[in-house]
Amino acid sequence: MEKPRVIAFIPARSGSKRIPHKNIRPLGGHPVLAYSIRAAVESGVFDAVVCATDSELYADVARHYGAEVPFLRSAAISGDKSPDIEWVEWMLAELSKLGRGYDVFGILRPTSPFRQSETIMRAWRAFVGAEGADSLRAVEKCKQHPGKMWVIRQNRMLPLMPLTPEEQPWHSSQYAALPEVYVQNASLELAWTRVVAQGRTIAGSVVVPFVTEGEEGLDVNEEFDWWKAERLLEHGEARLPSVAMPAWIDEKGRN
Repeated sequence: MEKPRVIAFIPARSGSKRIPHKNIRPLGGHPVLAYSIRAAVESGVFDAVVCATDSELYADVARHYGAEVPFLRSAAISGDKSPDIEWVEWMLAELSKLGRGYDVFGILRPTSPFRQSETIMRAWRAFVGAEGADSLRAVEKCKQHPGKMWVIRQNRMLPLMPLTPEEQPWHSSQYAALPEVYVQNASLELAWTRVVAQGRTIAGSVVVPFVTEGEEGLDVNEEFDWWKAERLLEHGEARLPSVAMPAWIDEKGRN
């Protein structure tokens, strides 16, 4: 089988509210956006690495580290409630107008900086080896088990998961005795582009799990996450993808 044409999307909208400009916030000497770009490029999996951003500033950073930015996303598909399918569908359509069609797309979010090129290669092998799959999504074992979660209705608590056994409710069981449950993380997704065209979805219905290891799936979305990432680096407990070029510097001399 001929190798499919594969594109990596690095989504980096500029309107983050929890941490302003988190996608270009420095970590380990470079804007965090740099690490997803370099991991994608160095993996050798992708025919193109494209930053999907609504910001000229972010586009400048992305190009510095080796990504393409052929066009900017509009504000209409870059809000904090905009679903991924909107910008993925638009990006694929705009690229198609340029004569650039792809069989597979990947989404590598900048807030997962510890994802390595080796991580991407491992995921790619799992994806192409999974016959009949629509997509692959990164997951990790959940730390807060849904078997111990509740909803509140009229001042009464009801288990979120109603299938808990009566003889030994999950909410009163040790974590080790509970069924394994996985939660998706933001580090990596791969999917055939046909799922966008046929079902207007980025995942389809047959999803292959990709279990991340160590800090591959760590998502830096809040201040505590950044503190943790910096401590991991300081103590040599995690590593960032290697970045060979000098750090990006803005027009005011800041990185």
